[in-house]
Amino acid sequence: MKIAIDGPGGAGKSTVAKLLAKRLGMTYIDTGAMYRAVALAVARRGIGAGDAEAVIAELDSIHIDISHESDTGEQIVRLGGEDVSAQIRTQAISIGASDVSKIREVRLRLVELQREIARGRDVIMDGRDIGTVVFPDADKKYFLTASPGVRARRRYLELRSKGDFAAYETCLSDLLARDSNDSGRAFAPLVAADDAVFVWTDRMTAREAVDAMYMDITDKGSEPIRSNGAAL
Repeated sequence: MKIAIDGPGGAGKSTVAKLLAKRLGMTYIDTGAMYRAVALAVARRGIGAGDAEAVIAELDSIHIDISHESDTGEQIVRLGGEDVSAQIRTQAISIGASDVSKIREVRLRLVELQREIARGRDVIMDGRDIGTVVFPDADKKYFLTASPGVRARRRYLELRSKGDFAAYETCLSDLLARDSNDSGRAFAPLVAADDAVFVWTDRMTAREAVDAMYMDITDKGSEPIRSNGAAL
């Protein structure tokens, strides 16, 4: 079974996907972490994330491995064998990930890796093009979103919890810039699949979103849930 969860930054995709995967006994795959790993790799080599020609030239030497903790199921991202799960979560790497994700060759390489990791598994995969490009035939597709202010506030609090005291205004401007990058790129832009169910999380906790999606997946809801822009 394949479940695709797409949406912009700060909508709660990763948190919701992790909880839902645990509840359903499925493997969770955070595809955004792969783009962050590429951004970290080129940054360490002194290459600008927006320098497409230079980034493409480095792709064959960038080795990303995704595994999961046996006890917790937590995803571990390794770059050339080094665990970089923490290093890829900075605001600077987030912006770099958005830049490298616009490069067609990067996306094609990582989509291939994502499909390879998911092969033969029941997976919940979150990102920005899962339901449209990676798994257009996914069994279930969701598009998680929220207003920019709410998403920026969540990112602000997340960064503070990790010791990064970026201003809220900086978080908001960076988030809006990434929204523009992701939705405006020529190849595999951030867009809801035609058959995706919208989940608006402005006034929902992560647990409430998980409950709604779980009911939809297991057909235990009191009413059938429509797609094409319908909201849970």
